[in-house]
Amino acid sequence: MFSGSMVALVTPFKEGKVDEKKLRELVDFHIKNGTDIIVPCGTTGESATLSFEEHEKVVEVVIDQAKGKVPVIAGTGSNNTEEALKLTKHAKEAGANGALVITPYYNKPTQKGMYLHFEKIAKEVNIPIVLYNVPGRTSVNLLPETVAKLAKIKNIVGIKEASGDLKQASDIARLCGEKFDLISGDDFIVLPMLALGGKGVISVVANLVPAEMAALVDEFNKGNLEKAREVHYKIFPLCKAMFIETNPGPVKTAMALQGLLDTPELRLPLAPMSEENVEKLKKVLMDFYS
Repeated sequence: MFSGSMVALVTPFKEGKVDEKKLRELVDFHIKNGTDIIVPCGTTGESATLSFEEHEKVVEVVIDQAKGKVPVIAGTGSNNTEEALKLTKHAKEAGANGALVITPYYNKPTQKGMYLHFEKIAKEVNIPIVLYNVPGRTSVNLLPETVAKLAKIKNIVGIKEASGDLKQASDIARLCGEKFDLISGDDFIVLPMLALGGKGVISVVANLVPAEMAALVDEFNKGNLEKAREVHYKIFPLCKAMFIETNPGPVKTAMALQGLLDTPELRLPLAPMSEENVEKLKKVLMDFYS
């Protein structure tokens, strides 16, 4: 159902508030540069520090600005099942094409607990749901066998798999089959994930270089492996640079340096990048654009 280059959209702030004007500009920028799907209010969108009102507003603005030109998958996850349910219901009401629902963080639920969490949301909200597994952020790992059980629920259509483990991704693909969307959650391994049967990526670096990430996926799907590999190695240093500090600090800083954002403003507890790492980031950008 969902495929291609999907951007994990940043949330632009200005003097502590969501910058709606810039948010709309970013949506237009992605449509113009070949992004296939826009994903607001995920980890990169700093969903953890958005109020419910802000979260819902960002989703509404992105859907409104996209105007149906590209699908929108709204981040709606929480470590509180009732909160995730509320956000998912809002996404459906707002006209989102799908919901990205992260595994509950901090609580450390069992596999059974995670299954029941996702099952409840899927059964109560008739919207296509993409599971989101990112153990490095949540301290829990949604195992392939649990994913396979969840894949039997009609409107659970895919997973953003960000464990970085290609063995785990292979098991998911093997157990769930081609109809279930395996989506890379790591920019570093988009190419091997596509080779395993992945449908695309929900990308951080696409905030900065959407055309290049779209080209990587497109060239692979056309069978141009050599060209896809060329793009992979071109953007690889940028992908690494996006994580020299906690995401989305580096990508917002890079976007500000490139004029895509007015400010790299983050919300506490995330802090501005260190001067040392900003210089490293500048060097990677200079090398990329030279």
